[in-house]
Amino acid sequence: MYFEFEDKKIFYNLRKTGKSKAIIFIHGSGSNSNTWKSQFNLDIDYDLIALDLPSHDKSDYFSDLSLDLYVEVVHQLIKFLHYEGLILCGHSLGGAIIQQYYFLYPKEVSGLILCNTGGKLRVAPFILNSLKDNYSKYLSDLPAGVFYRSTPKELIDLYVEETARIGAEVTYSDFKICDSFNVLDKLSTIDVPCLIIVGKQDQLTPAKYSEYFHDKIKNSELHIINKAGHMVMVEKHTEFNQAIKNFINNYF
Repeated sequence: MYFEFEDKKIFYNLRKTGKSKAIIFIHGSGSNSNTWKSQFNLDIDYDLIALDLPSHDKSDYFSDLSLDLYVEVVHQLIKFLHYEGLILCGHSLGGAIIQQYYFLYPKEVSGLILCNTGGKLRVAPFILNSLKDNYSKYLSDLPAGVFYRSTPKELIDLYVEETARIGAEVTYSDFKICDSFNVLDKLSTIDVPCLIIVGKQDQLTPAKYSEYFHDKIKNSELHIINKAGHMVMVEKHTEFNQAIKNFINNYF
């Protein structure tokens, strides 16, 4: 499905329940809505939505990518779909987007799911350099950086294939957005229920980032999932989905 933003099309998947409540899933750098395909099996009475950010996969190309653009696209999607109860779930870069969204529009958000992300998201220079200078090396190094070592090869290959479709330029822009993101001084002002999920072996956004969230956000619960890396929602989707289901049952 598509909606229009600035005369361009933004793609989103929707699982409808007929309810007025929804979870919107927002992917990370160089990724797409397929990141969340296992979450569309969640057994909850919420509509489930996952979008392709601008310039990603099925969404139209935008020449200038920024955090502000991504947040505004999410805002317009929410206005387009007319939900009353809304939970935002963001992975990595998506986590930055939903934090910024909350700080701009706190009354629109019922809860946050912060997945393998942080209040500050510095990116190692070698990642940025490889995206600019040697994209094939970036792709070949990607599995070791984002997956736990025992993750099935077919999951890894599919993820690398989909990342390659996004391309170096867009992925570089995403990581630059992450690199400049810092809202550490605002985290204690978040007062909606927050579920914080991270893979114990995450190398890009280590578990200490999520522990910091838990320390600063008073109404939060933390789930550290063992034998999972940065792509915990793919690697350990059963545990990930159960954590979301429990969160919904406990708070909403």
